[in-house]
Amino acid sequence: MASSEKNEKFIAYAKTLKDIPWCDDYERMISGMLYDSFVPELVTERIRARQRVTKYNAYFPEDATAESITTERETMLRDIIGKLGKKPYIEPPFYVDYGCNISVGDDFYANFNTTFLDCSLVTIGDRVMFGPGVSILSATHETSIQSRRDGIEYAKPIAIGSDCWIGGNVTILPGVTIGEGCTIGAGSVITKDIPPFSIAVGSPARVVKKVEPVPEL
Repeated sequence: MASSEKNEKFIAYAKTLKDIPWCDDYERMISGMLYDSFVPELVTERIRARQRVTKYNAYFPEDATAESITTERETMLRDIIGKLGKKPYIEPPFYVDYGCNISVGDDFYANFNTTFLDCSLVTIGDRVMFGPGVSILSATHETSIQSRRDGIEYAKPIAIGSDCWIGGNVTILPGVTIGEGCTIGAGSVITKDIPPFSIAVGSPARVVKKVEPVPEL
């Protein structure tokens, strides 16, 4: 269910991100409270994000080389993602709701058709890999029909620890934390937290095996 008050910790963290559409409903949105997604500030930010993602997805000049395309894509990604580490690589097409609410560590790789509904904060550690078709869905709605008619929604944060491999067509639902060193089997639906150094599969996903922990880098 939605939160009843603003999360000052999340709001303070958001101040370290790029291109945040500051307004009361933005603070409510990242805090997990009910909010109006159609206020002008949020609508404008979604349009901005779609413009930049469309440019990224379409960019492939005839004279491109592996080096030039990697460099140009990284430059464009830094205009889309709120906080981005070293050596990111996202295969186009990919999609975001806002982009500014996403934090990504070093050496991130995402295959084709990644979707981020980043209405809340989405935090990804270092050396994380996505298969094709991964969906990060922080947005949700009340079951009240009138609430949905009124355009009211809420969101919950999603976090993925370092050294995780998220298989193809995995869906990660609002409020989930995946611990470091996890492998998520293709096609899984993650509805609850996955502890570190676990292998989880299925819909809903369940832990089927543990792996040997490794020291932090």
